[in-house]
Amino acid sequence: MSMNKIILAMLLLSSTLFSLEWTKDLDTAFALAKKEQKDVMVLVEGENCRWCKKFKHRTLTDESVEKRLEKFILVKVMREDDSVMSVLPPVEGVPTVFFMTEERAVIKEILGYRNIRKFTDCIDSVENRTAYNCNQ
Repeated sequence: MSMNKIILAMLLLSSTLFSLEWTKDLDTAFALAKKEQKDVMVLVEGENCRWCKKFKHRTLTDESVEKRLEKFILVKVMREDDSVMSVLPPVEGVPTVFFMTEERAVIKEILGYRNIRKFTDCIDSVENRTAYNCNQ
């Protein structure tokens, strides 16, 4: 087996090991959050949003970020889905991330793209319930 094939196999294996489980249904996510006593992270993205794609591919696929997000129930929803948007707080733009309690109370709201470091700072403030401004 060539070195390139070995490296490719390792990359594929590592990406499957660290891929997070996302749901697309809010009710299911909050029911699971209650059962597992976890907070929920809701990612609101837009159909043609390049910043959403950048956030998902650069920040959310980072191994350290994925490890941190294992503590949350994760939900991806589309801004174009009116039925979902009607039960979430108002969304001013995408991507928007809501960290919420199992009772649907907003802990933190993050509007726009965040790099790995800024996003992990936000995760820290959610976990520790500190007053860090994630929208700086």
